[in-house]
Amino acid sequence: MKDTLTFDQLPEAVTKMQEKLDNIEQLLLKRQEQSPDQEELMPITKAAKFLDLAVPTVYSKVCRKEIPVNKRGKRLYFYRSELTEWIKSGRKKTADEIGEEALLHLTTNSKKAKAF
Repeated sequence: MKDTLTFDQLPEAVTKMQEKLDNIEQLLLKRQEQSPDQEELMPITKAAKFLDLAVPTVYSKVCRKEIPVNKRGKRLYFYRSELTEWIKSGRKKTADEIGEEALLHLTTNSKKAKAF
């Protein structure tokens, strides 16, 4: 535990505390400024670049309803956060993860079978 502050040490301690609070405030403001980027609405060309796909490929994925899209008139728009989630949803499981799920399924079902 830290030593107890004396009355003479208070001004310096308050100054340090104010500096730390200012740093925290700056970090929070910077984080808040970055958050709207996640909800950035992108036209198809920017979305294609973000996904590293050709524009016609993105159009075909939209037609097959494979990718989240917003349509206004003839224009297509994409939220960066939705595209990021779409990419994450395509994650393939490792062999170990599949094995663990299979083992869990077998043990769960064998307990149910024994109950009957």
